Amino acid sequence: MSRFLTSPRPIPAKAGVGFKPEHAEAIFAEETPSAAWFEVHAENYMGAGGPPHATLSALRENFPLSIHGVGMSIGAERGLDREHIKRLARVVERYEPGLVSEHLAWSTHDTHYLNDLLPVPYTQETLDRVVSHIVQIQDALKRPILLENPSTYVRFETSTMSELDFIKEVARAAGCGLLLDVNNVFVSATNHGYSPEDYVDGFPLDAVKEIHLGGHAEQQDDLGASLLIDTHDREVVDPVWTLYERVIAMTGARPTLIEWDADLPDWPVLSAEAARAGAILERLGSRQTKEECDDVRAA
Repeated sequence: MSRFLTSPRPIPAKAGVGFKPEHAEAIFAEETPSAAWFEVHAENYMGAGGPPHATLSALRENFPLSIHGVGMSIGAERGLDREHIKRLARVVERYEPGLVSEHLAWSTHDTHYLNDLLPVPYTQETLDRVVSHIVQIQDALKRPILLENPSTYVRFETSTMSELDFIKEVARAAGCGLLLDVNNVFVSATNHGYSPEDYVDGFPLDAVKEIHLGGHAEQQDDLGASLLIDTHDREVVDPVWTLYERVIAMTGARPTLIEWDADLPDWPVLSAEAARAGAILERLGSRQTKEECDDVRAA
C-alpha cells in the first residue's frame, strides 16, 4: 500500500490559470468557466483566516486547486524550515489540492530569506540534499510533490552532471513527480546556447504531471548578448507555444497552467491564453504512437 494519500479532487488534463484575487469577480461572474482549474502560491494562504481564505474557499467550491510553493528553498544547504513545512501542510489539508509543487532552487541563507529563486550546482552532494528535502516534505504532507525545472542565467563550474541527469535522478530517488515549465526550458536554453527541443526530448516526460507556460522579458548581458528573464508579466511567445506543442504531441494531454504574476492584465487576456493552451490540448492531446513521437523528435 502506498504511504501517500490519493487526492479527492484531481486536476484535469486541461488548461488552468494562476489565481489572483484581482480576477475573482470576473471569474465568479462567468457562466461558462474560461479555466478548468486554478493554482495558488502556498505562501499567500499561510495565515489563519481573513479575506484571502474566504475568496479561495469560494473558488475551491467550484474548481480543482493546485498548490505551488515558492519559499521552501529545497536546494539550500541548511535544513528545511520545519515551521514552513507545517504551514504548508495546513494549507494542503485545508484545500485538498490535486497537485502540490515546488521549485528546484534555493532562496534562504542562514536566517535570511532572499526574494528570488536561485540555481543550484548539479553535483552528487546537492542531489543528495535535494532528495532528502523532498522526502521530508512528502512525508509531512503524506503525498508526493512535483519538482519544477528552473530558469537559469549562470552555470556552475562545480557541476558534475547535466540538469537533465540531475532532475531524472532526483525524481527516481525521491519518488516525486515533475512539473515541466516550458518557458523555463526556452529561457535557459537561449541563455546557455543549447537546443530547447533536445532538452524536452530528453526530459523524463512520463514523470510530468503538470506543465507551466508563462511570459519572459528579453534583455542584454554586459557583452550585448541576448538574455531572457523569466518574468511572468506578459503573454507566452510563439516559440514557447511551438515548444509546448512538441511536448504535448509526445506526452498526451497534461494539466497546463498559464502563469502571470506581475503587471496583471484584465481577465479576458488571461482567459484567452488559457483558451490557446486548451485548443492545443484538444488538438494534440491524444497520446500518439511511438513512431509518431519519434517523428516529432526528429522534426
